[in-house]
Amino acid sequence: MHGLVAVVTGGASGIGAACVRRFVDAGARVAALDVTAGDRTDDRVLPVHADVADATSVEAALDLVAAAFGGVDIVVNNAGVSAVGGVDANDDAEWHRVLDVNIVGVARVSRAALPYLRNSAHAAIVNISSVVAFAGLPNRVLYSATKGAVHAMTLAMAADLVADGIRVNCVCPGTVDTPWVARLLATSADPDGERRRLEARQPTGRLVTAEEVADAVHYLASPAAAATTGSALAVDGGMHGLRLPR
Repeated sequence: MHGLVAVVTGGASGIGAACVRRFVDAGARVAALDVTAGDRTDDRVLPVHADVADATSVEAALDLVAAAFGGVDIVVNNAGVSAVGGVDANDDAEWHRVLDVNIVGVARVSRAALPYLRNSAHAAIVNISSVVAFAGLPNRVLYSATKGAVHAMTLAMAADLVADGIRVNCVCPGTVDTPWVARLLATSADPDGERRRLEARQPTGRLVTAEEVADAVHYLASPAAAATTGSALAVDGGMHGLRLPR
């Protein structure tokens, strides 16, 4: 990735922060877009305050990145929010909020990046979907709807942009050991028991690490995956494809 410029949304923590570190290690310069962007401590990493639910904020952030680094080659659409409950658990306002961030946010960032990506010889978009796009999990209706949409968007975007030389793929993580999961577990009546249940749900018997997801994102974003577009790479400990005897 030497000489390439990447934009990672939700880049301040969890999977996003792991992607930033992985890309920097591979030689890229990276803009970490986040609503909680911190101070700059590395010349290769540019923290940028951006809200993917606000088109003006997104467009200003992409313009700033291009001005600072000379363009944009890679976009990782990682920013998102969670939602818990069955189909009757959330009101219309919550549905609109979560869809706006998790689905329309992907469109806003990709749209703002396209003028720069079209000028890149190694343009790539990697969207973060989820195993819930394929597997029905309890109490995840709203969140699953958004990640299923991200998967479908990935395929449609790949078809639209292949002629422009822009590859579009997605990564579908299982349950990842991130600060967000830690906060979710902290709200449980039995955090240790809930963690064991989440671990057991994945055939490998453990949670996925953010670094494992970042490795997959790095591959799909890098020129090494030049022949790969319109694909979904599962990083889920076997949740999607394996059915093991109990």
